[in-house]
Amino acid sequence: MTSKVKAGGIIRNERLAKIGVMSAPDRCGLACDVLRVIAQEGINVEFIVQCTDLADNSHIVLCVSEDDLDTALSALKPLRSTLKAEEITSQRNVVLISVFGPDFRERPAIAAAVFESMASTGINIMAISTSISTVSCLIDGNRVDDAVVALRDHFDLP
Repeated sequence: MTSKVKAGGIIRNERLAKIGVMSAPDRCGLACDVLRVIAQEGINVEFIVQCTDLADNSHIVLCVSEDDLDTALSALKPLRSTLKAEEITSQRNVVLISVFGPDFRERPAIAAAVFESMASTGINIMAISTSISTVSCLIDGNRVDDAVVALRDHFDLP
């Protein structure tokens, strides 16, 4: 690595749990159905990603507070057969770690630098989300301190 990429800072969102609604046939309204039952329980969803695979199955990964995991899973359980989801998975102790900066949309390689920093310390990324100014990675909560050190090594931070 030649020079550090300038960034505005690092955000750590800890004490999260990951829920995956996996291999449900893709259709209009699928994400709505999943998120509606969670919202009806008064649970805030702090992270959402969705993709469709080659078999036209949808995979929705979302995060809720660890304290809300059991309630969210109970709300989703009856929906599994309606959605025809192959599985609903969950994992406690995940962290959403994000790098933000004011000029990310105009600068190439920001995401690559984030992913390089995670790979350099052997941290597996479970899910990725980006915005115009932020790159976020969902990682194992036990590795959050390692992730912060790696990001500080790769980014010029205030």
